[in-house]
Amino acid sequence: MLNVVIDDVIHKAHRGELLVDLISRTGGSIPHVCYHPQLGPIKTCDTCMVEVNGQLVRACTATANEGMKISTRSSRASAAQVEAFDRILSSHLLYCTVCDNNNGNCTIHNTTKLLAIEHQRIPFQSKPYEVDSTNPFYRYDPDQCILCGRCVEACQNVEVNETLSINWEDPHPRVLWDGGSTIGESSCVSCGHCVTVCPCNALMEKTMLGHAGFFTQLRKSALKGMIEVVKGVEPETGYGTILQVSEAEEAMREHRIRKTKTVCAYCGVGCSFDVWTKDRHILKIAPEHGPANGISTCIKGKFGWGHINSEDRLTTPLIREGNRFRKASWDEALSLVARKLSELKAQDGPDSIGFISSSKCTNEESYLMQKLARAVAGTNNVDNCSRYCQAPATVGLFRTVGYGGDSGSISDMGKADLVLIIGSNTAESHPVAATRIKSAHKLNGQKLIVSDLRENEMARRADLFLHPKPGTDLVWLSAITRYLLDNGQADAKFLEQWVNGLEQYRKTLEPFTMEAASRICGLPVETLKTVAQMIAAAKSMCVLWAMGVTQHNQGSDTSTAISNLLLVTGNYMRPGTGAYPMRGHNNVQGASDHGSMPNNLPGYQSVDDPEVRTRFESAWKAKLPSTKGLDNHQMVEAIHAGKLKAMYLIGEDMSLVDSNANFVGDAFSKLQFFVVQDIFFSNTCRYADVVLPGAPSLEKEGTFTSTERRIQRLYQVLEPLEDCQPDWKIIQDLANQMGADWKYQHPSEVMDEIASLTPLFAGVNYERLEGYKSLQWPVAADGTDEPLLYTKEFAFPDGKARLFPVTWIGPTDSPNAEFDLHLNNGRLLEHFHEGNLTFRTDGIREKTPDTFVEVSPQLAEERGIQSGTWVQLVSRYGKVRVRALVTDRVQGRELYMPMNSVESPVNRLTSSHTDPVTNTPAYKEASVHMNVLSEVGESPLPRINSRFGHPTPQHGVEVERKWKRADYTPPGNGLVQLQTK
Repeated sequence: MLNVVIDDVIHKAHRGELLVDLISRTGGSIPHVCYHPQLGPIKTCDTCMVEVNGQLVRACTATANEGMKISTRSSRASAAQVEAFDRILSSHLLYCTVCDNNNGNCTIHNTTKLLAIEHQRIPFQSKPYEVDSTNPFYRYDPDQCILCGRCVEACQNVEVNETLSINWEDPHPRVLWDGGSTIGESSCVSCGHCVTVCPCNALMEKTMLGHAGFFTQLRKSALKGMIEVVKGVEPETGYGTILQVSEAEEAMREHRIRKTKTVCAYCGVGCSFDVWTKDRHILKIAPEHGPANGISTCIKGKFGWGHINSEDRLTTPLIREGNRFRKASWDEALSLVARKLSELKAQDGPDSIGFISSSKCTNEESYLMQKLARAVAGTNNVDNCSRYCQAPATVGLFRTVGYGGDSGSISDMGKADLVLIIGSNTAESHPVAATRIKSAHKLNGQKLIVSDLRENEMARRADLFLHPKPGTDLVWLSAITRYLLDNGQADAKFLEQWVNGLEQYRKTLEPFTMEAASRICGLPVETLKTVAQMIAAAKSMCVLWAMGVTQHNQGSDTSTAISNLLLVTGNYMRPGTGAYPMRGHNNVQGASDHGSMPNNLPGYQSVDDPEVRTRFESAWKAKLPSTKGLDNHQMVEAIHAGKLKAMYLIGEDMSLVDSNANFVGDAFSKLQFFVVQDIFFSNTCRYADVVLPGAPSLEKEGTFTSTERRIQRLYQVLEPLEDCQPDWKIIQDLANQMGADWKYQHPSEVMDEIASLTPLFAGVNYERLEGYKSLQWPVAADGTDEPLLYTKEFAFPDGKARLFPVTWIGPTDSPNAEFDLHLNNGRLLEHFHEGNLTFRTDGIREKTPDTFVEVSPQLAEERGIQSGTWVQLVSRYGKVRVRALVTDRVQGRELYMPMNSVESPVNRLTSSHTDPVTNTPAYKEASVHMNVLSEVGESPLPRINSRFGHPTPQHGVEVERKWKRADYTPPGNGLVQLQTK
């Protein structure tokens, strides 16, 4: 700390602290328009001028030094601030009262008031450009744009999509998309960063326009007239009076616009933000304070909320009568469910019933679901969709380091010297996490290695891209680990102090030579050695992986090999290191954490541990089963075998997302009784006997746990639609119909019970999660959490990690003469899984209307295929009809098909083969035959999809180019000639 003087008062400052932050932190106020704490200095607006030791400087770039004397209110500083802001007002038509952005958070409005501006000395000058409304979600108005560059900085250096720029050399600069394209046909991915950071109304969500204000819904001609009236009275009244009127109107808005914090319900990154609503209309998503995301969102989190008010929502219970469903009351539906489940339990035993929890539901709801299964139905047959994606990663980490979760935080990914991504299309599956890596790679010199079958965005950005043969990652990972050990490049000190089993493990590495890895994986030995040298040279390394690793028959062993490599190189226990299995759904981590698994009670406490079981039995007042139950894969097989007679499934379209979907559908048709709880009538609902209407995340309270083990509260934004109910209430009502005596009044009471029974969450409660506060498990009873795991020891009794030997088996479903093409599958940026939610947002459907199969240019030429050609894919298990998309993202005889389709689901083609440790389906091991059909349609991706755009990478705003303009001089030097006409 050091001493500085601000306006004649001594303050403590951090060495190197930006003056703009220091002044704000110490209670002062300094105008600043372009500066944003999460963007850093942009230096375009010049309004933050202060006098330091007699010199005018920008407070956004000057840093604190010992004895510095700062004046924010000297005559020179004040004059410079006003002069700079005058220039800004010349580019912005100030009409706050009839502006949809008049909500108390407009930087231009607030700065006008702060500087007590009464009149513009530089008249407003219109720009020769039209409003651009070609993006389905937001519009850009050049006449309101002040060229602060916040949007450009956010796009170039935070999101790093690199679409936006400003041509400072143009006579009339404006923000450009792809150097001059319309927004709709640019590389813009609709992440919303630009709209979020815009300090005025130049960039605005279309859902705000005409809805936020009391006068803004008027016709354009009427609005124009009102704006002219406002501007007409300004010379006589001054802006002070006009702002008073607009602030009165803004105060009126506060009574009808609600701002409620929630957590995103798509991927596992755990973005949180405020939802602005007027009645049931969602005005906008406003991110800023989220611990994982800050100002960041993706297209789904920012704009993908059309499903909330969709006319397709289930709004009443349904009961099957023959081949039709009829509406029913809650009492009738739950009575039927309770009676049927109780009868089957009495007739065939508790294990004749299966329960599937949802990774879309809250932690509290998942806890109650497994409690219903164990304490009421009496079975451990309970699971969730982590079985489909992340169970192998969890096993790999439990084997080696002791906890089955990310070893650090998303921030650690940005701190790492090297990031290694394996089988993860991070930029599309976990976009906000990817931005942290893209930014560190672009700005801080971070190294990036990507191993994948497709040249996705992260692969194209990588310093080194590996394209191994499908399903062979375990081999090259083990070979590199052996190479580092053999060549003295392992972290010997770390291994000696913190790791058990080295000698036994080294013996099992004997088959994994570089030459063997090259032969099996199809990667040159020199490339493998380059990877090894990059890892050895890195001071810190994070490894990210996802379903490209876990959804193979050796997903658990490959995940183990990743952790083994991290241990051998000493890449645990420090910031910027560790293992990061990227969780797919928003609460897939939490569903497993809270006991929706056949072998574990909440907190990964084993069902066969008598001490654990006794503790839960005492609290629940019920005898609990002691043997491991069936997982979801085994449940399907048990239905076919006639052993499982009934199922209760929440929020999972299992007939589409499980592998070998035809086999799963056939199983569901054999159930004696099937209950599905969802917010839409999904494909799986077609097999149900009773359908119960649950509530989406915006209509309830609870907590989610993200990929970084971060527990966050979500608050109820809207009342449940019509006759829907939050899932926790439905589960409780059913439990009580079956003889329980649950009396939860609020999800916080459920969390209190969880904490009392689960050491992993001992200190978790709603008070400690208030607002944007969060906790990363494990959480001690005093509320202390662990953002970075293993800082003191590993989670084993002796505090040491364990190297776990693995062997190579090979893929299960490889191409042959008949099924000659390898089929890969995964996500798209715009959609989530089968699209039950995202297809109900018009703008997303417009950008990406249907699924497709990616075909390499080589295969396309060989088979006579072009983008839009219809093909039939046939596997050993089913067939689908789909349009081709020719792209160099895939190579040779490898195909890629997104999951986003109900009509042509890729899982009609996948097998029932699984990872033998976890029963996770080997989705990524599929081979198909392709029949080229005679029909040729339009390309499955329209030209307005961002893939067809042309980004314009540059180093942020490049403000130095602005300073070179002939009409620019720094404010306060007396050289600026103010216009008077």
